[in-house]
Amino acid sequence: MPERDVVTVPHPVLKARAVPSGGPDPALAADLVDTMVVSPGCVGLAAPQLGVSRRAFCLDVSSHPKAKDANHGLIVLFDPELLLSEGGEVAREGCMSVPDFTADVRRALSVVVRGTDPDGAERVIEAEGFEARALQHELDHLEGLLILDRVASARTDVFRRKVYQPKPRS
Repeated sequence: MPERDVVTVPHPVLKARAVPSGGPDPALAADLVDTMVVSPGCVGLAAPQLGVSRRAFCLDVSSHPKAKDANHGLIVLFDPELLLSEGGEVAREGCMSVPDFTADVRRALSVVVRGTDPDGAERVIEAEGFEARALQHELDHLEGLLILDRVASARTDVFRRKVYQPKPRS
């Protein structure tokens, strides 16, 4: 599947609660993963970011430098739900749909998320650290929330994004 364009603010699909997925959709899963993989610095992508109002996302933090804890590799979930969250910490986040800014966002330190994988099996994921943060970020997209909605103060917690310079591959 070819990658797709990522929609950015102020696209209305980003501010609306996504509808249930209706079950696994292999084409949507492939579009999410393919688009995430070709997007520099991207570790997750939700269906609304592709302009699709469905409750689905993909995630893979394994190659990100902030992923110091063990992680689950590639995750694709349909109709995910947050079952448990514990702790809290404020840290900087970026978002493909808010390309010009980063923001300091409070997130839980550990989470348990349940959803359906592309093969139709139920999957329960217990995550900590950066992976837990990324999961919460993608779940927010399904609720119509962006990082800008999670800041304590737009004046002190939102920053102009630095230009990303990808490292050459060897």
